[in-house]
Amino acid sequence: MGQKDITEKLLEDYNDVFADIINGLIFKGEKRILPESLENAKVHSQYKAEDGKVHELERDVIKYWKEKKVELAICGIENQSNVKKYMPFRIIGYDGAAYRSQLLENRKEILPVMTIVLYFGTDHHWYGKKNIKGLMKIPEGLEEYINDYEMKVFEIAWLTEEEISRFHSDFKVVANFFVQKRKHKDYIPDDPTEIRHIDEVLKLLRVMTGDERYQAIFQKERGVHSMCDVAERLEKMGMEKGIEKGVKQGRKLGRNEGIHEEKIRVYKKLLEKGFSKQEAQEITELPQFLEN
Repeated sequence: MGQKDITEKLLEDYNDVFADIINGLIFKGEKRILPESLENAKVHSQYKAEDGKVHELERDVIKYWKEKKVELAICGIENQSNVKKYMPFRIIGYDGAAYRSQLLENRKEILPVMTIVLYFGTDHHWYGKKNIKGLMKIPEGLEEYINDYEMKVFEIAWLTEEEISRFHSDFKVVANFFVQKRKHKDYIPDDPTEIRHIDEVLKLLRVMTGDERYQAIFQKERGVHSMCDVAERLEKMGMEKGIEKGVKQGRKLGRNEGIHEEKIRVYKKLLEKGFSKQEAQEITELPQFLEN
């Protein structure tokens, strides 16, 4: 996922999205976990290493699953945009820290800990090992004495239509986006589904795709309610960039007349795309409205 920004709220941190992901992926769409049955747990845990220093682990999202007042389990979600070779060791570290913290709390009953990895890569499947034994050279004779630990990875971009249909939160929009992105590299978002947590969806797309435009859309544009609106903003930003490039080239060559004609062409194209005359004028910076 890259360096985590603790100032940004992750999409999965919303109980409705978190519950939807677990229900959709683990329980095959059955609504076993309700949003109101989830409670935030600490994403930070500390441990003392051999060097005597205290180190800190930071998870993406982790929550208690409860039914009424009875705690059932601790569930965690980790996001990855690329394959990490030693990810299984990271997961066992997270889960081990969760068990250790329960022991330190002197709990009468230890809750089971579950962590799933959401892989958003679109170029290839997760090709790394998913268990710790697969990452070690175990001396002959020790195999049966070394405990294994396997992580569960869900490849979001390879979900089927049936699997996507099991989601009911904003994650359905996110999952569909990455599936389409895998199939079509130049995919333009066309999902009309209204997004509830638009800020967090855009931030997730920005982090997982590395495309800063998704963050810029939220910072500069209001009135974004669906991926169709996102597509419109992306197209607008592309046209603005094209005009800026054309103006710079025109200034360099001294072709002011050509620049004006190009602006008129883009202006008319914007009108065809459904932009208002005022929006088209602001984008192209033409001095006055033109008739279509």
